Amino acid sequence: MTERIVVVAAALYDGDRLLAARRSAPPELAGRWELPGGKVERGETPEQALSRELLEELGVAAEVVERVPGEWPLKPPYVLQAWRARLLPDSPDPKPLQDHDELRWLTPDELWDVNWLDQDVEAVREAAFRGAGNCATSPNAPAPAPRQNPPNS
Repeated sequence: MTERIVVVAAALYDGDRLLAARRSAPPELAGRWELPGGKVERGETPEQALSRELLEELGVAAEVVERVPGEWPLKPPYVLQAWRARLLPDSPDPKPLQDHDELRWLTPDELWDVNWLDQDVEAVREAAFRGAGNCATSPNAPAPAPRQNPPNS
């Protein structure tokens, strides 16, 4: 049996706004949106991996607050785990440094305005439901219809 590889994603909040990152690579994912993060490396905890990934991908220092319940299958042997996080007070604003070309802070009303990666939809739904305490979506709500074209702004 192949060892399972955990990919961590940050439900990074600023008040009630959730950060979305638009992929620029690889080509098959470019233009779609995700929660930022990456693979847990050997010897790292998921929390350590998420802090490292946020620094590498967005140039920010963040506090990992708690795990979002659930785990979502990706392409085998990968699984996705999401964690609520918030920027540390002295952290700079996030910037798209690696694998992303745009970032957006989404209010609860804007949450489904971006074309999320299919594998992130359930994680986003669960993170938003539990998120900053007032994100208006239910984990049992139907998934939004996928958008055909990524947003331009």
